Amino acid sequence: MSETVKLTQFSHGYGCGCKIAPAVLDEILKGNETTTSFPGLLVGNDSRDDAAVLEIGNGLALVSTTDFFMPIVDDPFEFGRIAATNAISDIYAMGGKPNLAIAILGWPVDKLSPEIAGRVVAGGRSVCEDAGIPLAGGHSIDSPEPIFGLAVNGIVHTDKLLRNDTAQQGDVLFLTKPLGVGIITTAEKMGKAGAADVKAAIRSMTTLNRIGERLGEITGVHAVTDVTGFGLFGHLLEMARGSGLAAELNIKALPEIPGLDIYMDQFTIPAITYRNWNSYGHLIQEIGARELHLGCDPQTSGGLLIAIAESQVDELIGLMKEYKIPETCMQPIGRMIRQTGEKWVEIV
Repeated sequence: MSETVKLTQFSHGYGCGCKIAPAVLDEILKGNETTTSFPGLLVGNDSRDDAAVLEIGNGLALVSTTDFFMPIVDDPFEFGRIAATNAISDIYAMGGKPNLAIAILGWPVDKLSPEIAGRVVAGGRSVCEDAGIPLAGGHSIDSPEPIFGLAVNGIVHTDKLLRNDTAQQGDVLFLTKPLGVGIITTAEKMGKAGAADVKAAIRSMTTLNRIGERLGEITGVHAVTDVTGFGLFGHLLEMARGSGLAAELNIKALPEIPGLDIYMDQFTIPAITYRNWNSYGHLIQEIGARELHLGCDPQTSGGLLIAIAESQVDELIGLMKEYKIPETCMQPIGRMIRQTGEKWVEIV
């Protein structure tokens, strides 16, 4: 059964496209901030960062995160790999080194066999082993739709901690993975995706953002976040507004998986693309349909968005080459500028 099942048929959403839209999330979190002070909590609910960070002494801090979602591909093993890679990415986005993971599994036991769930967990375990960490346990429930993910802990030196709200004016922006996995996986769900394109999307989604644990060594790296379900625009807005700056984005420089126009012409656009735009489009300079579809495309296990001082760009590119980042990602996609009007992202 594990060879023929199509997991995406058992869920209403998929991958990071399952995320609650930014505007709805704002409503949920409104008035839900803690008034209690927790000594040592370096990153918590007061920011929209990728993980929580707690100082533990001796110049070290604990980085803690969780991430889970419904199937984005049909193959159980690949689903497990993608979900695990995506969850671990939050540790890398904070400049940390992952050290422990536990699994989160929801399974419709009346519809899908335990064997298939086992393949999902095995996929997750394989990525944890690639990252050099144990998948040391977890929790499971009987749920109407399949869900899988991880809770992950890591360690970071406090002087190398990276945040998403500390960019500086003049910083140059880089993205370490190409955009478009939401468009391609939607095409696959609709039976319109080519096998080579699906393979390219899976390869991107299962590539660990290992470079993150080294970015803190470059003093000019001022801010980092990973790009997931809110799309590039959404996560760039979090960086810009959190830093009190605007972003100037070179829309033609955005790296993308080759062949996306074929799918855009067939309108294989995730529904959350439009929910994303409706949540934050008023903060972005007017753009065309193609740019909207690319910039708001929900990325599952997307790349790291990096804001770095222009003087140290060459050092970053050297590190990107060491970690075999795609060549198309080795050119800047924009820069951080002074915020002067109502728009937080300007297009050039």
